Amino acid sequence: MNRQDETSAGLPGPADLVTAVGIDHVRLVYDYLDAGDLDSCASLLHDGVVLELPGLAPFRGRPAVLHSPFAHTPPRARHEIDRVVGQDRGVIATGRRVVPDTDGQDLRFVDVFTIADDGMVLSCTRYHHVAP
Repeated sequence: MNRQDETSAGLPGPADLVTAVGIDHVRLVYDYLDAGDLDSCASLLHDGVVLELPGLAPFRGRPAVLHSPFAHTPPRARHEIDRVVGQDRGVIATGRRVVPDTDGQDLRFVDVFTIADDGMVLSCTRYHHVAP
């Protein structure tokens, strides 16, 4: 069975498989960040990963991303993910970063990820919810 036959038979094509792996990797990124396991988090990032956070210059490369505010959250902080969706090697995650003892001042966010051909996280751009 060739690739065209697989797609027409209802089986996922190569791009869909990469996206599915990317969705798993995105979910694991949050789990590893919450656990403080930066080595495992690094294993999911492409060498040329780029991270864009509001109000900051882009972080380029795995070491820069692992030293960014994205990777270093306050103690006991965690990500509560509401939804993760993916298509065409793009993954979007919505949720909130919850920091205990901050009187409900959770940070709501949307993270837009690009997934490399090998399934690794190639880029992430974070958007924050801001009250008008």
